[in-house]
Amino acid sequence: MATYKSIRYIVPTEAVEHTDSINALIDVDTNTTAPTDGQILKWNNTNSKWYPGNVEGEVSTGGTQKAIIGFGENDNMATNTTFHISGTGTTQRGTNGVGTDRTGLAAAGYGGDKAIFGFGNSWNSYNDVNGSNLNLTNLVSNTGNVATDSTGVGTARTGLAASGYGGDKAIFGFGNASSLQNITNLVSNIGVVATDTTGVGTARKDLAAAGYGEGKAIFGFGNTSSLQNITNLVSDTGVVSTDTTGVGTARSGSAAAGYGGDKAIFGFGYATSYTNTTNLVSNLGVVATDTTGVGAARTSLGASSYGGDKALFALGYNTSGRVSTINFVSNTGVVATDGSTVNPDTVYQQWQAKHKVAAAGYSTTA
Repeated sequence: MATYKSIRYIVPTEAVEHTDSINALIDVDTNTTAPTDGQILKWNNTNSKWYPGNVEGEVSTGGTQKAIIGFGENDNMATNTTFHISGTGTTQRGTNGVGTDRTGLAAAGYGGDKAIFGFGNSWNSYNDVNGSNLNLTNLVSNTGNVATDSTGVGTARTGLAASGYGGDKAIFGFGNASSLQNITNLVSNIGVVATDTTGVGTARKDLAAAGYGEGKAIFGFGNTSSLQNITNLVSDTGVVSTDTTGVGTARSGSAAAGYGGDKAIFGFGYATSYTNTTNLVSNLGVVATDTTGVGAARTSLGASSYGGDKALFALGYNTSGRVSTINFVSNTGVVATDGSTVNPDTVYQQWQAKHKVAAAGYSTTA
């Protein structure tokens, strides 16, 4: 019977070093990759098993976590195209035509290895349609397949943010309906979106969110009648805290992602002009001062974890119009210079320059 020795694991209340044998067939979930020597395990109270790796939807460690970037705005209309980034940071397949075209939505990981797109606006200037705010969601399987629309839960809105939390759940928050909102909607570990929770934090739109620490999340920045550098921490049970103010350049249209297994990064956006400012977030939720100057300054981009401990920023909008560049983020939080995207002759329809996209990590195993 297989055993794994010297596995560092995390118990619900404290971290300890464990040097005895753990029975992989009884104590460890066998539907995921077997743990390696010294790998972190995390206890799940629901089914009383250890799971290899930090199985948070946004910031899992190890594995081959992929990213999906989708929907958004291109050529003056909302789209429903998606494309995938592999666990090694290369562009994979893309898809067209699943789910309602929309822009200004958000995405998050849930269930440990899946993702969800949600909300947005159906704007389309080509057909003289101003667009309406939506409360649609589309689940993404752990193989990257985007499901058809689910409708009708939560206040329809655009310009919101989303993150994984609690190891296997997700949260949508804030945005703009007929007015600015501080609504949140929790997502269960099987992808069920809850009704509205209202009233915590400054109502705003065009903000960003990411997971950090052990199962926590953070919303940050945004726009009210003025640009903001407000953050709101989210506990590992999905409780949103009151405002923390004053760190980093106030801006809107930023993106955020987890990196390094337990930290996060906010990046880019619009202040008095398009910016390439980033702010690292510690594993305690402390937002660092600005780091500036790497990558094309832009707004309305997407960001996601990938590869288990890294992150990427992708697409966006600036004075040149819509851009299709990627900036990869190392597992130590270093943002790389602009990367080439993909040969447009091969997957042009899946990799269009666009903005107001959403992105999330999914699958550490498939």
